[in-house]
Amino acid sequence: MYSQEISPHGWERTRSLISTPYWLDTDNRPLPRSAFEGYSEVDLVIVGGGFTGLWAAVEVALNNPDRRVVVLEGGRIAGGATGRNGGFVSASLTHGFSNGLSRWPHEIDRLVELGRKNLAEIGARIEEFHIDCDWIVSGEIDVATASYQVEDLTRLHEQLNAHGIPSELLDSREVRQRVDSPLFAAGLFDPDVAMVNPAELAWGLARVAEKLGVKIHENSPVNSLTEQGTSVVAGVSGGVIKARKVLLATNAYPPLLRRLRHYLVPVYDYVLMTEPLTANQRQSIKWDGREGIGDSGNQFHYYRTTNTGRILFGGFDAIYHRSNGMKPEFDVDNECLARLADHFVETFPQLSPVRFTHGWGGAIDTCSRFSAFWGTAHHGKTAYVAGYTGLGVGASRFGALTCLDLLEGASTERTELAMVKTKPLPFPPEPLRSLGIEWTTRSLHRADLHEGKRNLWLRTLDKFGLGFDS
Repeated sequence: MYSQEISPHGWERTRSLISTPYWLDTDNRPLPRSAFEGYSEVDLVIVGGGFTGLWAAVEVALNNPDRRVVVLEGGRIAGGATGRNGGFVSASLTHGFSNGLSRWPHEIDRLVELGRKNLAEIGARIEEFHIDCDWIVSGEIDVATASYQVEDLTRLHEQLNAHGIPSELLDSREVRQRVDSPLFAAGLFDPDVAMVNPAELAWGLARVAEKLGVKIHENSPVNSLTEQGTSVVAGVSGGVIKARKVLLATNAYPPLLRRLRHYLVPVYDYVLMTEPLTANQRQSIKWDGREGIGDSGNQFHYYRTTNTGRILFGGFDAIYHRSNGMKPEFDVDNECLARLADHFVETFPQLSPVRFTHGWGGAIDTCSRFSAFWGTAHHGKTAYVAGYTGLGVGASRFGALTCLDLLEGASTERTELAMVKTKPLPFPPEPLRSLGIEWTTRSLHRADLHEGKRNLWLRTLDKFGLGFDS
């Protein structure tokens, strides 16, 4: 089992890291777009230039080319969670099948179908618009690194089979033939997962949106939203925009609607990137299929390869800062990165000489049901989606399309879902919020040390649908 203690080697391996996310540390990064200034009247304002906002911009421009659409990004495109994640694009809309089955058993088959359709449509759009973003439908292997986790994977495989969902159960020998780690006791292969360079995808979507007539402004934080007759007025640092409709896609960032503050907590996650592996090093671990990998602990790791022969390795720690704290200095946590370095060598001891070049972090918009939720405000003139909890690269497109349906007041297969019509349970106020999250984190670690056995606190959370699985 992975240790919390950090070795001197872990500290040494992470001593001189580049803190800029690897995806953003490239000459391909576009120059900043102009900030919004002055006054404008438009049909749709999209607040937030992450995946949700960009997919919304592209899709509305394709289907309604006459509409005046503006995207307002508070920082830079791909500067937030969009350019800081691992680039896993899952078909799941519900943060995994098990989470969806436990919450929406009567519509889980429909949710799976919609998720697989969404993944296929993402790939089709990337091909249609020639977005060069290292898109590869490689699948993902959930691996057991302890004997008790093998039973969990077997049970999940049986559930997937019962619902006609493709998966492949791999024993230790079979999984190590694909990716060789002495820790792997079994694996479950999910074919409906793609890998992508998330920043290149975001930059590509922004270029497509602009070609379709959308205006994008960076470094243009929105400070207020005010209903004014048949419109909503967005107060921007450099001016004012009056819009018939607003799509709010700020995710982990402090929400502009007060009601959302009780539903979201920003949790910081950290990632390492290795230098390019040599041919011999790559051969020592196999991994020719470039599958994504996630291990089965409560405090889990996720890792993948890039088209440049590097390995991204992240996860395990999830850090919450009191009162939903978000600061630029939280984007680097040397202790978490050093611990990850140790865990990397535990996973791949044959790669112990490999050096890390980049180490970074970012905030995940977590809600109590671990999957997106939706709503409207300003008498239906504003729609929002948030709460993806780390699996938003793929689900964000579905989230955007659902928001557009809500803004139209349309009854569609998306808006009629119980998942869309319901909200997660709110988090308690401080100081109970911090105490609860801290106790949950400690309990999850203890469960990993004791063959997954959940204490009374975790069982109580499970009973009320608040059972953290990461």
